[in-house]
Amino acid sequence: MQQTITKAQESSTNISLNDEVLKIFVKMPDALKVEVLHYAEYLLHKGIEKSSGSAIKNDEIAKKKYRQAGTMAGLILMSDDFDEPLAEIQEYMY
Repeated sequence: MQQTITKAQESSTNISLNDEVLKIFVKMPDALKVEVLHYAEYLLHKGIEKSSGSAIKNDEIAKKKYRQAGTMAGLILMSDDFDEPLAEIQEYMY
């Protein structure tokens, strides 16, 4: 259900909404307050970008680079006795 707010209600709603946000914010630990601050700044920046019409075009988005198999060939060496049991745990194995 969507509510509509008239201009007269808008100012009183903003005040009560600000109060509610501040009440919750005061109860948070400092580490969480920092996260909320960063997220609020992100949302504000995102809103400014949308309103200014500076949307990113598809050709400006970096293409995802996929991994290519075999690029590390020869760089990782394993000893010949890699699969052999360790001497330190022999007494536990048998």
